[in-house]
Amino acid sequence: MSTIDQSRLLQMRSTILSQNGALQRAAGRGVDTGETVAQAPFAKTMTDALQMVNSQQSKANELSASYERGETHDIVSVMVERQKASIGFEATMQVRNKLLSAYRDIMNMPV
Repeated sequence: MSTIDQSRLLQMRSTILSQNGALQRAAGRGVDTGETVAQAPFAKTMTDALQMVNSQQSKANELSASYERGETHDIVSVMVERQKASIGFEATMQVRNKLLSAYRDIMNMPV
């Protein structure tokens, strides 16, 4: 039988504790207390995200209208803003589709 090296054992313990602390922080919990850190509710997070997408689309529409009226000649910034708005909208649609799919899966589960 081999002997147990205490220094190696303590090093493994500290590694495990640091990894546990990182996992707890990632889960939104305090490291030592185990209490959850104040987080925004899901509905508020979704509302904020939708408002950001809406503002990006409004900005892109304003730049497009400005370009069409001849007030600006920078087509590159117009196209970049249009692409940003398009990407934001597509991401929003993908999140919506995933949420609906998860809802359907939960509703179809046997009770």
